[in-house]
Amino acid sequence: MNPYGKRADLIVHEDDPFNAETSPAALAEAAVTATDAFYVRGHGEVPEVDPAAWRLRVHGLVERELELSLPTLREAFQEREVTATLQCAGNRREGLVAFREIPGEAPWGPGATGTARWAGVALADVLALAVPTSEAAHVGFEGADLCPEAAPAQRFGGSIPLDKACRREVLLAWSMNGESLAPVHGAPLRVVVPGYIGARSVKWVDRIEVRAKPWEGYFQHVVYRLLPEDGTPGPGAGMPLGLVALNADILSPADGERVAAGPLEVRGYAFAGGERYVARVDVSLDGGDRWSQAELLEDLGPWAWRQWRTTVELAPGEHEIIVRAWDSSAATQPEDEAALWNPKGYVNNARPRVRVSAV
Repeated sequence: MNPYGKRADLIVHEDDPFNAETSPAALAEAAVTATDAFYVRGHGEVPEVDPAAWRLRVHGLVERELELSLPTLREAFQEREVTATLQCAGNRREGLVAFREIPGEAPWGPGATGTARWAGVALADVLALAVPTSEAAHVGFEGADLCPEAAPAQRFGGSIPLDKACRREVLLAWSMNGESLAPVHGAPLRVVVPGYIGARSVKWVDRIEVRAKPWEGYFQHVVYRLLPEDGTPGPGAGMPLGLVALNADILSPADGERVAAGPLEVRGYAFAGGERYVARVDVSLDGGDRWSQAELLEDLGPWAWRQWRTTVELAPGEHEIIVRAWDSSAATQPEDEAALWNPKGYVNNARPRVRVSAV
């Protein structure tokens, strides 16, 4: 057991700051990811926050500035619960690294994602009390974590459009899977922005700024932006990342695994992101010439992934299993990573492939 109460099978990319992804086996265990297996993405040390002294400041383009304690949030607003998938923009980066090196970036596999039941207060209710002015267009969040990779070092922050912030699914959450938030997951309060990249779900939030323009800090204006293949990270370069792109992966069997010839169960997840939902998952054993549909498993609601399974029949020998998901806009995944490589290794949503040997 590590200092953060995480199980031993997490794949640790960095100890300080702690960055670790969920193993494929743990992701396949259940539709809701166990808290002790949930991935952690951090840009600085986990801050020490005294819940009793903590206050949430709401300011900027509002008619009424607020300073709220945790007991006030709990007493003044109705608690809401949302089941939502969070996914790091660097999820499945290892597939791009295999195609071409990405210096300075951790080779995240498919486990920089997870689904949890989050509870707290709707951000919309807090904003309604503050009353955004007519100039307001974005809502920014700042956490208590100091992040040295920015120059100069700064606290982690980001923003979302005001119209998304006013949607009922966006939470200021104090609970995860029925228990109080752990410090490593943002206690005492974090933002949960369903459908958006994990970087917008700011942890340890203690400041909300209603703004006319998007967040201008390092973690939105410089990084978490999609660059062209020959691009260089810099202020305003590339496209800011927001909505999660349609993605899927195979969780079982593992790539390179030896399996028994005959029937084999294949399991995985698919996540549409944004306002879309997973409509179909297809599986191919012949390089994509022919496809069969997988069974979609439990529907956890509009903001969560769909896990899936299918059984394929394997003759003795080598096999490649390919998967593609489709979403409600009739979009599907790109064929391979070759056209997706970018200097930060974001948004690898190519069709996943695993190779197995049937004996």
